Amino acid sequence: MMNNPATTAHVLIEALPYIRKFQGATVVVKYGGNAMIEDQLTIEFAQDVVLLKLVGLNPVVVHGGGPQIGELLKRLNIESRFVDGLRVTDEQTMDVVEMVLGGLVNQDIVSLLNQHGGRAVGVTGKDGNLIQARKFKIERHTPGLDAPEIIDIGNVGEIVNVQTDIITTLIRSGFIPVIAPIGVGEHGESYNINADTVAGKVAEYLGAEKLVLLTNTPGVLDAGKRTISELSRQDVTRLIEEGVIGSGMLPKVECALQALTGGVGSVQIIDGTVSHALLLEIFTDSGVGTKIS
Repeated sequence: MMNNPATTAHVLIEALPYIRKFQGATVVVKYGGNAMIEDQLTIEFAQDVVLLKLVGLNPVVVHGGGPQIGELLKRLNIESRFVDGLRVTDEQTMDVVEMVLGGLVNQDIVSLLNQHGGRAVGVTGKDGNLIQARKFKIERHTPGLDAPEIIDIGNVGEIVNVQTDIITTLIRSGFIPVIAPIGVGEHGESYNINADTVAGKVAEYLGAEKLVLLTNTPGVLDAGKRTISELSRQDVTRLIEEGVIGSGMLPKVECALQALTGGVGSVQIIDGTVSHALLLEIFTDSGVGTKIS
């Protein structure tokens, strides 16, 4: 808590140009990891999102829920299996995914935002055909075989379209949309989709000014394990080629590059375990993670 009035005034003055700059801008925030589990961090996240809305930005929250899904599957004695980091999602597992993401986690976040002065509404990608998807299949190329091996991982989807009218309607009405990463197929089937991917595509289709990915790391690290504050597309490509950006961060930076290609203004990969990380990244000069633009 700040006891020095001069320090408080300095913080507010530093934020002012950023508040003016992003007035009316859409900011898509992917919420997950420790920031979603630790009680104090969840409260601070809710306060940050509500403040963004109150000062004139349009936050849109896309959430994950992998640990919560895994915990319920364990209690139900259903085995969790992964291929290339993706959860194998058979019909039984998909039922659990929908229950956890579309029900428990989504509504917990909505309630949290509302408790802290926001007006949040929860939706899944099935509502209003928001996230239209098709089955995702993994291809494995084996030396000596002419055709790649196709690995079926069940109801895991890839996005073919985002029908944004339901989100824009909520934003115009003063609400904060909270989106569960479940897609819908052309025959009404449900698909489990990676939350980073959903956040990136939602940001792209909304023409968002910013995409913020909350992670469990301080951002993109250099070879000396120091956080890199800002990167260009060329920098990212070079660091991947040099092996500096490894497997854990690779999906996030690829998501960032795709979002930038789709017209998103900038992508921030930030440490969700830092107190009020979202406000610090958007409204201060130094930030708390890595900006890719």
